[in-house]
Amino acid sequence: MKLHSFALLTGAIVTLGAATQAAAPVPPEVTLQPEPVVEVETEKRWVLPRGSKIETIVLDALQERGITDKNALATILGNIKQESKFHPNICEGGHRVQYQHCNSGGYGLIQWTTAGRYDGLGSHAWQIGHSPSSATAQISYIFTEREWQYIEHHMKKDGHPIGFYMNKAYYWLGWGIHGSRTNYAYNYADRLTLADIPVTK
Repeated sequence: MKLHSFALLTGAIVTLGAATQAAAPVPPEVTLQPEPVVEVETEKRWVLPRGSKIETIVLDALQERGITDKNALATILGNIKQESKFHPNICEGGHRVQYQHCNSGGYGLIQWTTAGRYDGLGSHAWQIGHSPSSATAQISYIFTEREWQYIEHHMKKDGHPIGFYMNKAYYWLGWGIHGSRTNYAYNYADRLTLADIPVTK
């Protein structure tokens, strides 16, 4: 009698379990939507592998100005390297000081020397809210100077040898000692590489 009751109870549990499973709702099929394809626009830009931060900033700024010839870019970079080794806070002779403490000689990326150009750097930097010892202020100032504006359209002409651009750069900087600037320019020309750079809109 007990065995019979147990069998009945067991059968009831099994039946109940099957009924519960049969009654469970079936989840709807989930259709996975494909990830949207994001197209990234790129443009060709000259880059300088293993370049310093300041070299890269200057190179980008020049290309933003519309200078796209490799030799023209290399010439400008070579001249700046000769003048300052890309140290914006350098006073003539090699001392690293703030703008107001450079008491003689040239100062900054292109060694501003005459009183008018030196004072102009300070005035421009303060107007845009940057230190005149910063690369940002100095690069911005370069593009406002009449000496630069006199040669910029030449630098935008493609297809010339470094000697052509170097002759124009003389009117920008008016160097007294040629130094290694041409060798630096050829070195930059060898190192500059054309790459696809994402365009930010």
